[in-house]
Amino acid sequence: MRADVRPGGTLLRDAAFVRLWIGATASGLATWALPFVLGFAVLERSMTGVELGIVLAARTAGFLVAVPLAGVLADRHPRRRVVVSAGLVAGLASPLIAVGLGRSVVVMAVAAAVVGAGQGACRPAFQALTAEVVAEDRRRQANAAMTLAVRVTTLVAPSLTALLALVVDTPALIVATAVLWLSAALIPPAGGVVVPVARKRFLAEFVDGIREARRHPWFVAGLGALTAVIATGYSATGVVLPLVSRDRYGTGAVLAAAMTAYTVGALAGAVVAARRGSRAQGWTALAGLACYGFVPLSLLLPVHAVVVVAAYVVAGAGIELFNVPWFTATQREVEPSLLARVSSLDFLLSYGLAPVGLALIAPAVDGFGAGVVLAVCAVVCFAAPAAAALVPSARDFR
Repeated sequence: MRADVRPGGTLLRDAAFVRLWIGATASGLATWALPFVLGFAVLERSMTGVELGIVLAARTAGFLVAVPLAGVLADRHPRRRVVVSAGLVAGLASPLIAVGLGRSVVVMAVAAAVVGAGQGACRPAFQALTAEVVAEDRRRQANAAMTLAVRVTTLVAPSLTALLALVVDTPALIVATAVLWLSAALIPPAGGVVVPVARKRFLAEFVDGIREARRHPWFVAGLGALTAVIATGYSATGVVLPLVSRDRYGTGAVLAAAMTAYTVGALAGAVVAARRGSRAQGWTALAGLACYGFVPLSLLLPVHAVVVVAAYVVAGAGIELFNVPWFTATQREVEPSLLARVSSLDFLLSYGLAPVGLALIAPAVDGFGAGVVLAVCAVVCFAAPAAAALVPSARDFR
């Protein structure tokens, strides 16, 4: 694949990158808004909590199935074509969720699975398309801007959805997510040109992506650390934070403040990562990832609520100090014709195992107690990045 890059200049003046950023932001808004929209449907008694769980689980299943498939397809075909197809699929399936609302949970679940597939197909394609559209010396800023889009949508989507819910009904809000998906499909620019290569069976091509990932020890070690942190620390705090907020502090305000603090910290971390690099960028990134260990530690110890909120700020900043150099190094070091497949492994393991962690953490808390679970998770969050840092090539992610 030939990289169609545009070196130099300010990213905001690069029309191709701005289009890519808008498309990624639209997909992020659609992704984050849907659970909140369906939450309002539960409040309106258009669907039950059990039905909401089924629909969201179906969306996650669609995501997990599509990510590895899209990784291969985005290396076989132009990445923009995969983005267009994925966005159109999600956009056309979204209104079917509104059709099934209050009528058929099966229709809603099937439509949500298709939407999840579109979401999953977009992720590795967008990652690879960024490497094609942006010159290598600008990718750190580009990746920071892309992660800023994710964090802004995380912060804005719930409140924006709540405001819109005052003037329009739930089916209309679901249709609005379809419009966002269509925007994500049609706005991004074209990338590089596909160079014809000998085709293999699908599984063989996916295995080639695994081999390419294994060729980079820093990637394997970093992905293992990221997966461990998300599957343990992130999942544990998601389960335990509401309990601690209620039982220790007697208010839900700590829960809301902590989640907001995490996003604010992530925004700050992305800004810092965009402006500053470091000589040992891999070690710095892994140190940022390890900062998530302060979250379960703060929930474990009898500290003031301000300490819990501060821990979430630090964790949010740390995760972006990891994400930006991580994505940039992957785009730089991985063979371009295999980049989407390697990126799909990243999303499949790190984010795909998060639901598994959530499913296991709740029984663990019931069986061993929240204190034991939080202590183990804190140790894992600190130890996993430290172990990854011992890999020689992890120092610079090279």
